[in-house]
Amino acid sequence: MDVGQGLLLVLAILAVCCLPALLAMLFCADEIIDRVACGWAEWREQRRERRTIARLDRAIEAEALTRDIDLTEFDRDGRRPLDQIATDLRRLGGHRLAAADRSVVWHGAVIEAYDERLRAACRALGIDEHLAELDGVDREIERVRVEGLLHAAGLTLPAARAAHHQRHR
Repeated sequence: MDVGQGLLLVLAILAVCCLPALLAMLFCADEIIDRVACGWAEWREQRRERRTIARLDRAIEAEALTRDIDLTEFDRDGRRPLDQIATDLRRLGGHRLAAADRSVVWHGAVIEAYDERLRAACRALGIDEHLAELDGVDREIERVRVEGLLHAAGLTLPAARAAHHQRHR
């Protein structure tokens, strides 16, 4: 057997071995083309989103807005996520509003837990609060002020009196 026939035999064996793969590619060509097209579209969409975010950052000067925020506070191990704090505030706020038939001790414990969650939310958002330093009516006023600031920051809390609706808006 000469070199030409050996080369022809190797090519024939290679063609027979590759035939199933070629047939699979032929039958699955639409799936392969679809995956490539979807991958390309996702890449373009991500690229467009990154450019849009970069333009928005430049337009609102996001770095200047976040320069004063201490990001190490967010990396602390014992820090609770803000959504959990917000859930606790809503739950405790509901208990605080429905405390008419409960004992004074229970109501005081709920108020103290509510204020502690308010302080945690303020720490997470970088809002100044003075709840621990005040008593009585001053503390109530500070609580309303802090609730207003948290609401302005996007954290919705139950109203001070659930049955009371504002007449003048």
